[in-house]
Amino acid sequence: MRTIDKRLGMREMNKRVLVGMSGGIDSSAVCMLLEEQGYDVIGLTMRMWDIPSHFSFAGQEEPNHVLEARELASRLGIEHYTLDVRSEFRAGVVQEFIGEYLRGRTPNPCVMCNLHFKWHYLLDEADRLGCSRVATGHYARIDCENGIYMLKRGLDEKKDQSYFLWKLGQRELSRTLFPLGNWTKEEIKQYVLDRGYKEKVEKKESMEVCFIEKDYRDFLRTMLPDLQERVEGGFFVDHIGRKLGRHKGFPFYTIGQRKGLEIALGEPAYVTRINPVKNTIRLGNKKDLLASEMLLEDVLIHDKSLLSSAEELSVRIRYRSPAIAAVASPAEGDKWIVSFLEDASAVTPGQSAVFYKGDKVAGGGIIADQKFLKKYHKDTI
Repeated sequence: MRTIDKRLGMREMNKRVLVGMSGGIDSSAVCMLLEEQGYDVIGLTMRMWDIPSHFSFAGQEEPNHVLEARELASRLGIEHYTLDVRSEFRAGVVQEFIGEYLRGRTPNPCVMCNLHFKWHYLLDEADRLGCSRVATGHYARIDCENGIYMLKRGLDEKKDQSYFLWKLGQRELSRTLFPLGNWTKEEIKQYVLDRGYKEKVEKKESMEVCFIEKDYRDFLRTMLPDLQERVEGGFFVDHIGRKLGRHKGFPFYTIGQRKGLEIALGEPAYVTRINPVKNTIRLGNKKDLLASEMLLEDVLIHDKSLLSSAEELSVRIRYRSPAIAAVASPAEGDKWIVSFLEDASAVTPGQSAVFYKGDKVAGGGIIADQKFLKKYHKDTI
């Protein structure tokens, strides 16, 4: 059996910790691990968005994940609270998600949600309940070096979630525990199974955006009933602007998309650019997706010394893609230019780009509209 990581204690005077509980296997394992470490564990479940699959029967007042988290807390003998933040979640995360698609970008709502929503409420509730720390079931790690808290990749490469957490700053990292960071998913499954919670291991895990049941396009149409009418009638175009055919509306496409275009050009076609002003979708071949550099905005660097050290920098431009060797340099304000040592494919505005130095997260930024690269090219490249 896996030995419990003794570093979780960290010689704290106040070992009262607030755990974000989803009712799933990972947050459940966090509660068990911390209890075994002698922490005074309190559970908090946020009710952020209701969709039909979250309810098992007619008339059910609370979604399944709230009931499951409360039941686990009762079995473990820990305090549990529920926080209803549906209106705030809709006004913040959901509206920003919709707004990004209307700007012709492809957002990553989990990145925004983690900093501006989950940790915001976790830390507020922790203060209210007298907790020195908060903990979640993310597969990531935190180290403290010379008084600076550094986010690191999780030990399990397949489950590592550091990509979604790059916006967390010193305030958040200094008060956060990631008990699963040194475990693999398979080890956690066995750990939970050994403690008699077979139903947690067998429960199907959600892998998509938590507030979207099927396809984001259907979600946009539901939230904006007049959207189809507003955006339909635009054209697919080639690299010189020649019209190739009609599309369904620019928000319904993403950079790199090949399937579902419903246009025959005699060879595979990919979305290479989205113009929300003209309502055009540029199509090209796979080579047209390649880029040697990209412009980032809203850049946050956790430790600038990591960017100047001899160790190679790598950048991940989407969650499931491998990191790419690169060189990063500041442009102006919060904008940076990243030059890839090998061309990257489908650089997508709105997505996060996260810098790594080995296992350490050096920082990150949001991929900007690449047409603005021309402004900086002469001075920085």
